[in-house]
Amino acid sequence: MKRLFAVMLIPFFLTSLSAVSTEKNVDLSNTDKYRLTAGIAASTTYFDAIPANPALIQTSDIYKDSNLTVASRTIAANSQLDIDRILINDNSQPVFELSDGNYIEASRQLIYDDVILSQETVSENYWLKDDFQVYQTPYVVGTQEVKTDLNAYSAVTVSQKATTYHGTYYKVDGKGWISSDSLSDTDNRMEKVQQVLNQKYNKSNYSIYVKQLSTQETAGINSDTTMYAASVAKLATLYYVEEKIQDGSVKMDDKLKYTADVNNFAKAYNPSGSGKISKTADDKDYSVEDLLKAVCQNSDNVATNILGYYIAKQYGDHFTSDISAITNTNFDMKAREMSSKTAADLMEAIYQQNGDIISYLSSTAFDNARISRDINVQVAHKIGDAYDYRHDVAIVYANQPFILSIFTDKASYDDISNIANDVYNILK
Repeated sequence: MKRLFAVMLIPFFLTSLSAVSTEKNVDLSNTDKYRLTAGIAASTTYFDAIPANPALIQTSDIYKDSNLTVASRTIAANSQLDIDRILINDNSQPVFELSDGNYIEASRQLIYDDVILSQETVSENYWLKDDFQVYQTPYVVGTQEVKTDLNAYSAVTVSQKATTYHGTYYKVDGKGWISSDSLSDTDNRMEKVQQVLNQKYNKSNYSIYVKQLSTQETAGINSDTTMYAASVAKLATLYYVEEKIQDGSVKMDDKLKYTADVNNFAKAYNPSGSGKISKTADDKDYSVEDLLKAVCQNSDNVATNILGYYIAKQYGDHFTSDISAITNTNFDMKAREMSSKTAADLMEAIYQQNGDIISYLSSTAFDNARISRDINVQVAHKIGDAYDYRHDVAIVYANQPFILSIFTDKASYDDISNIANDVYNILK
């Protein structure tokens, strides 16, 4: 039986068999080939989708054909691209087809997605710099600038912070977004003061000095130019007397006798000048308080002489060294040559003393002219007049108090007021 079965199988093995193949010739698209062959590195080199806001990293060519062989034109860096679709060319390169029918390689080395990278809530205060710009959104390519009523050198409060490839931007509610490069974290208004002084008051007959007390920032024109200071030099007397009051060696109710000697020492003022106290000695006793008020409010020469004679010891060595140290000058009460900066230094020293002198200087017979004429906040000031010289030095109690010192030669009181108004309108 087994032999019969074997014989029956012989024809089967001797018969040729037709081979059946499962392989087919498949025609793959460029996209399919790219997907099969692209590795991980390709995803870091090429885009696999159209970016939200595509822009050029660098100046680049675009091409008429998808194989990037025929150049069409050159596009500048940071140009925004209008992309219709992404495709794979015959060289297995991803390319973008642009809306105008041209092509560019979809390379991350050529193109970036210019979008907001991060955003957070903040609450911070800044000052606008000159030439700032305001945008609808944090700046990316295509963002539009907007017009607002914001002004350079003014304070703003920001509520949002965002970063893009172009930098950091802050939102001013109701206005728009501003670059951090256009914001100062400190009060920068003195830059504007200096601009105005340069544009309008850069004249040889002016010595002007402005100092913001909170920031210690300054501006000026010829601020070290000296002139005859006239009654402005009385600031030195006022400072010195206040110093003695504060160290306890002098009291406000101390009495000083008005004798002929007080008008006849070498550094005394001419008694016939400004003031209401008798021009000739009356042998009366005057309190230190009354004398200080007379100097501050009426620029009284005799009152100055009495204080200088008794308390400043005829403006002796101790007085001179003290005032010289404050002003960083070789102060000479007889010559009374000062610059606007020197006068400002004295006024700042009085401000730091914070004594009654400030209130006396804030209510004077000269408040309707010069620095204080048009300013509607407290102004503590000391005027000086002699020959063609007209001066005024003040602490202006704006929101951030500042010192304003104006020395002039052959100018008017109105000129001083105009300078003061321009500075105050910036710093108020």
